[in-house]
Amino acid sequence: MTLRQSIMLMAAPMLAVLPSPALAQEEEPRAETNGEGEEERTSAFSLDLLYKADLVGVAAGGGRRGARFLDNIDLMASVDLDRAAGWAGASAYIGVLSNAGARPNDIAGTLQGVNNIEVGSPDAVLYQAWVQQRFAGDRGSILVGKYDLNSEFYANPSAAALIAPAFGIGSELAATGPNGPSIFPQTDLGIRLRLEDRRHYVQAAVIRAPRGVADEGGPRSALFIAEAGLRGRTAITVGGWTYSDRQPQIVPPGVTLGPDTAASHGLYALVEQDLAGEADKMGYWCAFLRLGLSDGLTTPFADGMQVGLTGHGVLPSRPESLLSIGFATAGLSRAYRRANPPDEPPLTRSESTIELTYSDRVARFLTLQPDVQYVHRPSGLRDASGVVVLGLRAIVDWKIH
Repeated sequence: MTLRQSIMLMAAPMLAVLPSPALAQEEEPRAETNGEGEEERTSAFSLDLLYKADLVGVAAGGGRRGARFLDNIDLMASVDLDRAAGWAGASAYIGVLSNAGARPNDIAGTLQGVNNIEVGSPDAVLYQAWVQQRFAGDRGSILVGKYDLNSEFYANPSAAALIAPAFGIGSELAATGPNGPSIFPQTDLGIRLRLEDRRHYVQAAVIRAPRGVADEGGPRSALFIAEAGLRGRTAITVGGWTYSDRQPQIVPPGVTLGPDTAASHGLYALVEQDLAGEADKMGYWCAFLRLGLSDGLTTPFADGMQVGLTGHGVLPSRPESLLSIGFATAGLSRAYRRANPPDEPPLTRSESTIELTYSDRVARFLTLQPDVQYVHRPSGLRDASGVVVLGLRAIVDWKIH
């Protein structure tokens, strides 16, 4: 696996399948991890198996054509330790992740990626394993363990159905460091503190940077991140992050580690606006806007923006039908463009993607999701033609409570 593949794949989000401890505790009286059924009110344990299978092909543009198959298996177990062992306010979670299949971005040739379950090489890993303790009448919680940052930070539900990686976590953060932050598909140990009431929350975390293919065996730095938010029909989130140690600078072609280091830091903001209907009901529409800024030295991207619209129950006869459209653009930093070798193809200011996706549960255990993306100037190459990417995702889920 090349370094470029390693960095690009860090941007693949898993929000749609990750347990969000914070979101779960907002939805009383359900259990606080990732349950979705009434039966969780009486069961201390849950076991979920989620399988995603994608067929992705480049249909037009670029220099190559072809299709690739890839899949993702998540086995997720959670326990309410209060009910199971009398440990008041505590819960635990373990998640095992297995990924296999090919790499469609090898054909598409983008910097940000086109599929959020793509990995550099097949693997099965212990993905998450943490314990959470709630306190102050459930207004506070602390989580310790192996933890995916994107399960709670830099994430918004209305963008979760989109398959392009940039809609899960901004590329300007996902592509930092030689191995990326603690997100899909590599996570590491961290500690997260969260305080909240019904309308507001603030949370902060310290997470060790994962060990990976670009790591030369030296000491690992830590990522410090903090986020605050306002809930409601208009939801607003602001956050910021930095690393404890200087990170390698990134230079072209693609994503290459340069000889120098720099301080790595950035800011982001998310806005969600309810447009019609009520959440979790048919006819609910929500718009989102996401903005991110970074130092532009330790990542190819100085900034990023994602904007989109998602509708639930869009077909009257299909209560679980969902339609989502999104536009994502990532701005290549001036330092990155200036470092482009003269014998390499010239770079432009940005790489942009527009995506349209529709999903629907066609059986009790099966959801199908056709998807189409158009990538403008893949890899930020000034003279590159746009790429059309077609995909079909099948999601099979079993729940044992």
